[in-house]
Amino acid sequence: MSGRWPLGPEVKQHKLEGGAMLYDASRVGNLNPGWFDPKYWEERGELDGAARGRGTTHFVKSAGRHFVLRHYRRGGLIAHLAADKYIWRGAENTRPFEEWQLTYRLHRAGLPVPAPLAARYRHRGLTYTGDLLTERVAVVGSLAECLRKGALSVLTWISIGRCVRRFHDLGVCHRDLNAHNVLLSEEAVYLIDFDRGELRRRGLWCDANLVRLRRSLEKVTWALPADRFGEADWQGLLDGYREAAASAAAAPS
Repeated sequence: MSGRWPLGPEVKQHKLEGGAMLYDASRVGNLNPGWFDPKYWEERGELDGAARGRGTTHFVKSAGRHFVLRHYRRGGLIAHLAADKYIWRGAENTRPFEEWQLTYRLHRAGLPVPAPLAARYRHRGLTYTGDLLTERVAVVGSLAECLRKGALSVLTWISIGRCVRRFHDLGVCHRDLNAHNVLLSEEAVYLIDFDRGELRRRGLWCDANLVRLRRSLEKVTWALPADRFGEADWQGLLDGYREAAASAAAAPS
C-alpha cells in the first residue's frame, strides 16, 4: 500500500557521523542535528513543557512554531536491560525512520495525524537509538486527559469512532491504540504515536484495535466518577465507527 502513497521529492535524508536524519525539507529545510537534543532547546529558553510516558516527551515552542520531540524508549522488563537501545537491522528498519515514513504517508493522505518533521537514528555496533520530531497540534488534550476533567458528549464519542474507522478503512494498524494516543481538539480527533504501526489488509486486527482501546478506557476511568465512561459512551463510539463505514460504502466510486 505504500506504493499508493509514495514519498514526495521534499523528503530528504542526510548522513551524520554514526547515523542519519530523515526529514521533510518543505517544513524544516534548515534542520539542525541539535534539534533532537532537549538541551539545545533548553539553552534557548524554548522548551515548553513535557509529558511522561516510557520516557520524557518534550514540547518545544520556537519562532511561533510548536514541536514535539520524542526519544525512543522501551517498555516492559527489557527496559531495565536496554532502556533506549534497539537491535540494528539497517537504516530503513529503524523505528524512527519507519514511524516517520508511515506518519508522512498518513498525513499526505489527509488523515488526522500531526505532520512529521524529522527523524534521526544513531548507530553504534549492534544497536541504535532514535528520535522523532513532529508538529504539535493544537488540542484540548488526550482522550485520557479529557476524561479526567469531565464527561464527554455523545457527539465526541461518535467523532472518535469515525476517526478510528477512517484509519481502519485505509488499512492503518495502530499497534497501541489507547486513550493516551487519541487527541481531541475543538473541531477534530487525531491519532498519534505510530511506532511499529503498519499498513495491512482489513482483518481481525481491526477488532483487536477496538478491544485494546476499550480496555484502555476502562483502565483510565476505573477510579473516576461513573459518568466518565460507560456502555452508552462505548456504543456511541461504535455508532460512529459503523456510520463511517456505511458512509464510505454509499459514496460513489
